[in-house]
Amino acid sequence: MEERGNAEEDLAKQHRREKKDLQAKIQSMKNAVPKNDKKKRKQLSEDISRLEAELNEKHENELRQLQTSPAGVEVDEVTDAVQSLDVQEQAEGKHTRISKAQKRRDKKAAQEKERENRIAEAEVENLSGSRHQEGLKLSQKLAEKQLQIKEISSDGHCMYRAVEDQLAGRGSSLGIHELRLQTSCYMRSHQDDFCPSLPTPARGRCSLQCLQHQCSFSTDEFEKYCSDVAETAAWGGQLELRALTHVLQIPIEVIQADSPAIVTGDEYNKPPISLVYMRHAYGLGEHYNSVEPRKDAAAEEQT
Repeated sequence: MEERGNAEEDLAKQHRREKKDLQAKIQSMKNAVPKNDKKKRKQLSEDISRLEAELNEKHENELRQLQTSPAGVEVDEVTDAVQSLDVQEQAEGKHTRISKAQKRRDKKAAQEKERENRIAEAEVENLSGSRHQEGLKLSQKLAEKQLQIKEISSDGHCMYRAVEDQLAGRGSSLGIHELRLQTSCYMRSHQDDFCPSLPTPARGRCSLQCLQHQCSFSTDEFEKYCSDVAETAAWGGQLELRALTHVLQIPIEVIQADSPAIVTGDEYNKPPISLVYMRHAYGLGEHYNSVEPRKDAAAEEQT
């Protein structure tokens, strides 16, 4: 009796699965027929009724056969059929999962290959690009001086940070904020020297004093420029370096790739501090780095 009960339970499980499959098939058939096509909709209803009737008849026959069959004979056949169906479905499900996993692996492999191709193309482009060529030229120039580039962060303070780094090598503790403040003060007190060299402002008219000195900035605009030097991360350039060399009373040498080095403040009879000017180092534009002794040269001296 227990064996027959298990067989009936397995058969009921099979019937529920078949009904579920039929409902999915019916839904697919409905989706394939336009709602405004009355002729096809009528035929669809007839087909659905026929399929449902056939399945019901099949289930009734299987159940009747199970109930009337001797225990241990038909019961085993039905049980084996249900188990075979389960094994087949599991195998199909496993095959589907493997197939999806393989698709994911193939997609990942294709993406990785595309990424490698992009990297290779970028490397080829960089070898002939302005940034790479600039780096090669600077490395050669610095090697002649037994120097190498010391990277400075690109945050708007790069010129002042590079000067700070060079001064630290000489025992100075001046930081970027003090350097900015002293640069601003020197420019304010020497307006006639700096105002004519400043870029033309986008708006405003020059005062009489500025016109007399051929200045492109008004007094207020020049004051604003100096305030930005002292209080913001405004990028520093050649004008600020000119002010700094007088503040520090030290020559400042700027090494660049495509031109001879520019030395500001050579009237001061002291060894210059050296900066590296890079036009193509970063996407945002110009940048200053510091320098340091070449590591291989320093190692040779120690040995």
